[in-house]
Amino acid sequence: MTEECDLAIVGAGILGLAVAAEVNGRRPELSVTVLEHEEEVGLHQTSHNSGVIHAGIYYAAGSLKARLCVEGARRMYELCEEHAVPHERCGKVIVARGASELPGLEELERRGRANGVQGLRRLDASGLRDLEPHCRGVAALHSPDTGVADFAAVARALARRLGERGVEVATGAGVTGVTLKRSRIFLRHARGELRARFAIFCAGAWSDRLAVLAGASAEPRIVPFRGAYLRLRPDRRGLVNSLIYPVPDPGLPFLGVHLTRDVGGEVLIGPTALLALAREASSPARLRPRDLLATLSWPGTWRMFGRHWRAGLREIAHAASRRAFVAAAAAYVPELGAADVEFAFAGVRAQAVARDGSLVDDFVIQGTERAMHLRNAPSPAATSSLAIARVIAERADAELR
Repeated sequence: MTEECDLAIVGAGILGLAVAAEVNGRRPELSVTVLEHEEEVGLHQTSHNSGVIHAGIYYAAGSLKARLCVEGARRMYELCEEHAVPHERCGKVIVARGASELPGLEELERRGRANGVQGLRRLDASGLRDLEPHCRGVAALHSPDTGVADFAAVARALARRLGERGVEVATGAGVTGVTLKRSRIFLRHARGELRARFAIFCAGAWSDRLAVLAGASAEPRIVPFRGAYLRLRPDRRGLVNSLIYPVPDPGLPFLGVHLTRDVGGEVLIGPTALLALAREASSPARLRPRDLLATLSWPGTWRMFGRHWRAGLREIAHAASRRAFVAAAAAYVPELGAADVEFAFAGVRAQAVARDGSLVDDFVIQGTERAMHLRNAPSPAATSSLAIARVIAERADAELR
């Protein structure tokens, strides 16, 4: 593989590939190389999620999420159409179960309209039943532009496009070292060493480690959360027509247990949000001592536990008991029972946690000498990936002149 390039991108998930495509589209004269430590693209967060194209409802005005989600969703639908990637604009209802959740629903409607989300409408209990006959609630917010897509297929489509344009996507090339010398950034990886004028790190669960190697601060630290999903048995899929979400807890960046119909017609329930013992935790028992030590040695982890211990206990219950997990979803679809589901898959959410214990809710982009780091990219990062790529490419452009 090549040993020198203008721009190196670390990480071939949907974000790293989107950044590579954006830079290549703007500056085709630049040589770009993408380094990926797995043998295929998009194997981690890109392919282990509910596949929802979010409309932009939840996010505080002025945040990067608020600015980029609506644009990202529009561009994602366009890309899916262009590359024949499976997708569907199926719509979503956010359901208030009782009067105490109505103020939260109103705040979501206000945010969505402020962020430019199109087509939002309030539903009463009868209107909710018209869309989701098996769902129960006193009111709901309907977002017709919310949809689902196969984000792993999006990543593969981006990789194919890059290959056609002469951009190298090098797999099996996990980065192990970063040094600066002679006006270049040197990236040691499993297949050798790459010298570049500039580097962009989109490394997901490993973003903090690589940022520190490049000279960035230790904050924020990635704390991994394992999210598990169940799926409905085929004969019970008719209980859900589209996407059913709760009114989220405003103190947490997680959206709670929800029900989603994916592009293949399966109905998923989840995710849980249990502290993971490794940054790639396909199994709840998977333990990497280095990862666990990094989590437990971070002061923010313990402060987070102190703030959110009640939510933590609830997630432990969901992870330990399928009946408890399904009961959380049955609060919205009462006909659901534990016998109606089976295990689907699990993934790891790379959640940035600040030193004070706060869960970082927005995208975080930091700079170091000759490098840029995407330090926090939780949901809706896949939805927003093409818009995030635009922002990163604009910031990097001056460095590559």
